[in-house]
Amino acid sequence: MLKLPRQLLLHQRLASHPLVDPAAEVRAGLATLDDDDWAGRSVAVALGSRGIDRIALIGRTVVGWLRERGAEPFVLPAMGSHGGGTPEGQIDLLASYGITEASIGAPIRAGMETRELGVTPFGFPVRTSAVALDADGVILVNRVKPHTDFAGVTLGSGLLKMCGIGLGKADGAFACHLAASRHGHEAVIRAVARIAIAKLPRLYGVALVEDGTHRLARTAVLRGEAFEDQERPLYEQAREWMPKLPLAEIDVLVVDEIGKDISGTGMDTNITGRGVDLTPMANRHANVRAIYARGLTEASHGNAIGIGLADVVSSRLVAQMDPVITYTNALSAMTSAPPRISINFPTDAACVRAALRIAGVEPEVARILRIRNTLALDRIVASEACHEVIAAGGAIAPVDVAVDATEWRFDAEGNFDPATDLIALDRERGGAVVGQAAPVHDLEVSPPSRRW
Repeated sequence: MLKLPRQLLLHQRLASHPLVDPAAEVRAGLATLDDDDWAGRSVAVALGSRGIDRIALIGRTVVGWLRERGAEPFVLPAMGSHGGGTPEGQIDLLASYGITEASIGAPIRAGMETRELGVTPFGFPVRTSAVALDADGVILVNRVKPHTDFAGVTLGSGLLKMCGIGLGKADGAFACHLAASRHGHEAVIRAVARIAIAKLPRLYGVALVEDGTHRLARTAVLRGEAFEDQERPLYEQAREWMPKLPLAEIDVLVVDEIGKDISGTGMDTNITGRGVDLTPMANRHANVRAIYARGLTEASHGNAIGIGLADVVSSRLVAQMDPVITYTNALSAMTSAPPRISINFPTDAACVRAALRIAGVEPEVARILRIRNTLALDRIVASEACHEVIAAGGAIAPVDVAVDATEWRFDAEGNFDPATDLIALDRERGGAVVGQAAPVHDLEVSPPSRRW
């Protein structure tokens, strides 16, 4: 069986600025809207982006604030074609985020019908949710962050994108992606958002920014006409806080799980440096020669978009994939590479061997990094060859050694041995969990930590 090089557990020092009371922050922002007349108004609270820290809490806070002012809020799934492009599928996705009618305190109206709002300067129609248009007001709630499909300097994912693609449901999302394939994402998003902002009734937004540990760190309540100007500094902050892999040159990246709750592309292209067309991202921090993806998150509901961005995947990940949901998402986004089924084998040993072959490197000198997912970069397993680069001052991000070099083995079945699985052992002892900064601590297999 393949012999793995020895491994270390690294603790990466990420930007950490968590809000003590996110609900209070949002309420303070909403107070700037107190002068508006809310009594008796039907207000759509648009939710839908995956993996946002405290999204159910924020949604419940907005709904509660509206009710206190006599409004009649309801939840509108604003997620384009996700959930298989059906009302039932979108309601199920919201439930997986902890958003149900009971938990949020408002009904959910998930109709997929759209209406045309106008035509952009590029000549394509802008379509928006009919449910949103029939409301007296709309409050978008979305995270502002770098997009996975394009390397925007001033615009990524956020309120402007939700205006066109999220509120556009399946029809509007497809129209936007079609136009973006010809005119570029940033230009199209801005063009669509300008028309939507002008036509939607009483539009507002709650913008959310997460820190490097995937915790909510900043919020802003904006009026629709201010989206374009005021989203930019939030985006710049999100870019500054976004984590990265600690090495510039990586032979094999092992990703334990991908999923739509992790990233729109299953694994964040801004982290891996590999775009949805499989070419290197222009703004990449790392060159990764081969990627091995091991599994799919339960919260992804079978959507295995991103499976094709890995060079090798486990057969388990293939079995977890729901082709209908995955392909619906891919066709809407007009991306053929992310849903493709990559080379796959039933064991970790066979998959790692294949990834090493693709990278063209021998195991004992391979620079291998292993992460839980692209949202959890505070705890990273690294091979000894990576440690040599770090010790020589070659890290591009600040890291500590939490566990010194120890054996990394496969079990009798050819999978990572639980007895030497540093990520699993670390989690058992309160280490890396998505959305939580992990302390530097020693496992039983390690001597004291070191810092660079």
